[in-house]
Amino acid sequence: MRKLISTGSPFEKTAGYSRAVVQGDWCFVSGTTGYDYATMTMPETVEAQTRNCLATIAKALTDAGFDMADVVRAHYYITDPAYVDVVFPILGEAFGDIRPAATMIVCQLNKPEMKIEIEVTALRRTA
Repeated sequence: MRKLISTGSPFEKTAGYSRAVVQGDWCFVSGTTGYDYATMTMPETVEAQTRNCLATIAKALTDAGFDMADVVRAHYYITDPAYVDVVFPILGEAFGDIRPAATMIVCQLNKPEMKIEIEVTALRRTA
């Protein structure tokens, strides 16, 4: 059975997507930027944006009945190669014990204030 998860972000409604989609034991979390959805503001630093991304993802996973330990794949998109060394320790805090398969790509994002976007896939653990 398919279940759609929303954070209530206006972007989800406007663009016609879900923050996460659950299908069976899988949860697919959409690319998530660093917006603070409580204030609809974007922090200036890549560190704060990364922490916001991870918090939004963790909430979406929880709402879907998963947790961060279920993440098996992560895609990271950053806008500047200099951010690699800045975000790695933060990502390590979140995923260090989980160790999902991961890819990091340097690219332009949808808006100039966006510095990082994170997308994850989770598989519900059975044991």
